[in-house]
Amino acid sequence: MRKRDRFLTGILLILIGVSIGTLFALYTINDDLAPLSEVRYTEIKKSESPFFEDEELADIDPRFVFKTIANNVTPSVVYIETIIPVSENGESSSDSFWNRVIPRRARTVGSGVLITSDGYILTNNHVIEDAVDKGIKVVLNDKREFPAKVVGLDPSTDLAVIKIEGENHSAITVGNSESVDVGEWVLAIGNPFRLRSTVTAGIVSALSRDVQIIEDNFRIESFIQTDAAINKGNSGGALVNTSGQLVGINTAIASQSGSYQGYGFAVPVNLAMKVATDLIEFGEVRRALLGVSIVSVDYNRAVDIGLEEVKGVEIIVITEDGAAYEAGLELGDVILEVNGVEVNESNQLQEKIAIVRPGEKVDLTIWRDGQEFSQSVELKMLEQQQINDLVGIPESPQEEENEPEVFELDVDFHEFDLGFRVIEVPVQNGQLNQLIISRVYKYSEAWNRGLKKNQKIISVDEIEVEDLESLKELVSENLNKNKAVTIEVLDEDNARGYIELKDN
Repeated sequence: MRKRDRFLTGILLILIGVSIGTLFALYTINDDLAPLSEVRYTEIKKSESPFFEDEELADIDPRFVFKTIANNVTPSVVYIETIIPVSENGESSSDSFWNRVIPRRARTVGSGVLITSDGYILTNNHVIEDAVDKGIKVVLNDKREFPAKVVGLDPSTDLAVIKIEGENHSAITVGNSESVDVGEWVLAIGNPFRLRSTVTAGIVSALSRDVQIIEDNFRIESFIQTDAAINKGNSGGALVNTSGQLVGINTAIASQSGSYQGYGFAVPVNLAMKVATDLIEFGEVRRALLGVSIVSVDYNRAVDIGLEEVKGVEIIVITEDGAAYEAGLELGDVILEVNGVEVNESNQLQEKIAIVRPGEKVDLTIWRDGQEFSQSVELKMLEQQQINDLVGIPESPQEEENEPEVFELDVDFHEFDLGFRVIEVPVQNGQLNQLIISRVYKYSEAWNRGLKKNQKIISVDEIEVEDLESLKELVSENLNKNKAVTIEVLDEDNARGYIELKDN
C-alpha cells in the first residue's frame, strides 16, 4: 500500500504543478497586465516642396543663391577652341619645307563671356592670340557651335574681344569691380580641362594684386585674387558675385604644379569693359597717359615726408609736356586718391588711369610739403610714337646691337649684364639718391634669383651704395673678384632681402 500511495501522491503533485502553470500563463496574457502592440501599415510621406524656399535660404546665407546664380550665368559663358601653329625644334611653322606643305597644328581651349546679345565675347588675349585664320570655334552652353572672328587684342591687360554671329544670345550682367570687397563670396565659371560649364565657389582673397605674369612693356596688373578653383581652361571665364554680376575675367593661377593651389587671379571688370569697349569701337585700346613714373610709398618715405599713414604713390619721374607736368604736378608729389578712390600701390594708380579715356579729366588728391590738396588733370593719349620711344629700351641685354638706345625720361639708369635695370632717383633734403630696380628681364640670372621690379638697392656685399656710379663699380669689382655679388634690397612692403647673383 505504501508504494501505491507514494505513486499516487507524485501524480497528484505533477497535476497540481501543471494546473498552477496554466493559470499563471493565462494570467500573464491579460491585456491590462501585458499589453501587445498591433501590427499596422507604416505610411511614408513624400513631398517635392522644399522645407525652405530658395528666397528664404538666401536670406539665411548667400551661399544658398549659388544654384540660382549658376543657372542664370552659365549660359553666358562659352567654350573656346583655338587652332594654333606648332613649331618644331625652335623653328616657326613656316621655316621648314614640310611645315609649309603640311603645317603642324595644335588645339587649345579656353573660356569667354558673352557681353552683348549680338555676340561680342570678352576673353583673354593668350586664349586666342596665336590662332590661325578661321581657327577659332565657340561652343555655347546649349551646344550650338559658331566660328568666331577677332575684333581686337590688348596684350597689356591680356584681354581680347571676339565675335560670333546671331542675335538674342544670353549676355551676362556686368557689375562694378570697385564695390568688390575682400571676404565676399564669388563664383568662377568656365571650362577647366575641357570640362564644360564648370562652376566653383570661393571668396575674394585680396585686391590689386601685381603678380608680373603679363609680358608687355605697358602691362597693367591689378588682379582680384580668389580661392575659387581656377585651372587651365578657365582663362577668359567669368568671376561673378552673389548677385550674378560679372566682376572679373579669370586670367591666371599661381601654382608650382600648374594646377589649382588656391590662388586664382581675375582682371577687374571695370578695366576689362573699358578695354572691350575700345576694341569694339576703335579696334584698339586708346590708353590715357598721366606722364609720370611712380613708386609706392613705404614706411620710411612716409615718415620723411610727414604722412601720418603709409599710403599713396610718389612721383619719381615726370615727363615734360605730359598731362601731369602741364597740370602743375612736381617730383616728390604723392598721389593719395584718384576720383575719390584711394591708391596705395603703383598698380592701383595704373588701373585707375587705365579705365579713363584720353581727353577726360581725373581729380587727384595730392600730398606736397605737408599739405593735402586736389588737382584736376586732363589725361593725354599714349601715342604710338611714345610707345616706340619707350620700347626703344632693349627687351633684353643682348638686343643692344645696332641702334642706339632711346630713353627720354630725365633720370640716370644702367643696364646690368646680370639681367636688370636700375634707375637713380633724385631725393631732396640732402639724402642719398634712391637706386630703384625698374626692370628685371625674364629668365635672366636676376630673374631666376628672385630680384623684383621696384625694389630699392641698399648695399652691395655689405657696402652701402651712394649713387649709380658706386653701384656699377661695386658690382663690377665683386664679379671680377668672386664671380658673384650679394645685393641688399628693400621691397615695397619695406621687407629686407639679400640676393646673390652669379656671373655664369
